Amino acid sequence: MSEWNSPRQAERFVADYADSILRISLTYSLSREDAQDICQDIFLKLLEGRMEFADGDHERAYILRMAVNACKGLLKSARRRRNVPMEEAAQAAAPEPEDSGLLELIRTLPRHYGAALYLFYYEGYSLEEIAQITGCAPAAARKRLSRGRKLLARELEVAL
Repeated sequence: MSEWNSPRQAERFVADYADSILRISLTYSLSREDAQDICQDIFLKLLEGRMEFADGDHERAYILRMAVNACKGLLKSARRRRNVPMEEAAQAAAPEPEDSGLLELIRTLPRHYGAALYLFYYEGYSLEEIAQITGCAPAAARKRLSRGRKLLARELEVAL
């Protein structure tokens, strides 16, 4: 077994990136189960892909970009858009209790704004890096962050 796809490498990926991948997935309003699936898929791709990264920052940005792309792909998928008969909906489990806190409030914002806020404040990325990760122009990332802050401020005023 090579060093790249060793259990130690898998443990490092989980320790370093699982929380960030799950949080960015949740900012896209995905369920915990979907977020966990995305996380697992990303780790499998990383372990099978033998990707080369210039440094830790490049690796982190690449992995978060993979997470954003996976979230967007899942939201576009037919599985997410299909309708369910009323009989099946009646048998569905009760929703999970919501976590309280600022991150939960960020999750209620439109996806683009929540992702920009999360990447800026929780992950510490610059506007240029956020633009690269989310696939938009730096001006759009700046606008999303600005609008996200305004929306979040309004939500916080309402909550108080």
